[in-house]
Amino acid sequence: MGRHRNHQITSEKHPSAAGVAAGEEKTIMKEPLTGSRFTSSCALTGILAVGWFTFGCAGSRTSDSTGQYVDDTAITTKVKSALLGDEAVKSFEIKVETFKGVVQLSGFVDTEDQRAAATRDAMAVGGVKDVKDNLTLK
Repeated sequence: MGRHRNHQITSEKHPSAAGVAAGEEKTIMKEPLTGSRFTSSCALTGILAVGWFTFGCAGSRTSDSTGQYVDDTAITTKVKSALLGDEAVKSFEIKVETFKGVVQLSGFVDTEDQRAAATRDAMAVGGVKDVKDNLTLK
């Protein structure tokens, strides 16, 4: 019915083992690592590794995943370039932040036309899901 394995436990006597006074011997028991223990250890290590790779870089409602952070950084850079390239806007006083594809514009503009152009430029960038306009007129 059940399989029985013969485990051989060996003991070694070490004179002068750490923590033992001179002249005394300390017995150290050694048990061989069986196949099933080794397999279980490998399986547990594999499960933990897969779990870390799967969920270790996952985002949440309030934080980006690693890939999303890279995407948001690229969107921010493209929006800033679009704003600087547009003669109607061309302002260094507009701050651009992106979170999960939603761009937030904040800062100061001179006219309502600059505000509309900035929003339009941001929406035209690929990957932008929405634009939050927090721009203030001077």
